[in-house]
Amino acid sequence: MTYAARERFGREYYRRFYRDGRTSVTSRREMAARAQLIAAYTRHIDCPVASILDAGCGLGLMRTPLLRALPGATYVGLEYSEYLCERHGWIQGSVADFKARQPFDLVICFDVLQYLDDAAAAQAMGNLARLCRGVLFFSALTRRDWRENADQSRTDPDVIMRSAAWYRSRLQRGFRQIGAGFWIRRGAPLVTWELESAG
Repeated sequence: MTYAARERFGREYYRRFYRDGRTSVTSRREMAARAQLIAAYTRHIDCPVASILDAGCGLGLMRTPLLRALPGATYVGLEYSEYLCERHGWIQGSVADFKARQPFDLVICFDVLQYLDDAAAAQAMGNLARLCRGVLFFSALTRRDWRENADQSRTDPDVIMRSAAWYRSRLQRGFRQIGAGFWIRRGAPLVTWELESAG
């Protein structure tokens, strides 16, 4: 990790965007609700979840609610920030080249890839297909989100904003889109009803 990256993703970054209620982009409550949605969806489609990878887990705000909702599952937090890895014990690395012995039943990559350049982000999406054997929950800040949805006073603007189509075209190589951030690994024996799918 370069000095610049260590400084950028250090204590001050997480204080501003995650710990200070006046400036944080999300809350513990919002992340817990997201974790409950993810767990409910995997149960809805009968996807057994024994292993979870949270790629770019940050403070790990989804860890406890996920493990509560998916009893018996193991959780792996992957994080680029040296500061957070030292503080929380996450595995330090990048989703672009992280390797695992076995793919995970559930992979979460929430608001991470906008921090990577085009080549690394594309590589990461290919790697997500190798790391996931079931359900992927994916989101990244897009140009349209920045204009229409994001609270610009709280959202980190120092990212690469792309179109949703840019992400979709690359994710579709390994996944089929279901909607609401959910993607199913191509070839996974999981059934979804036509009108519950995005395509």
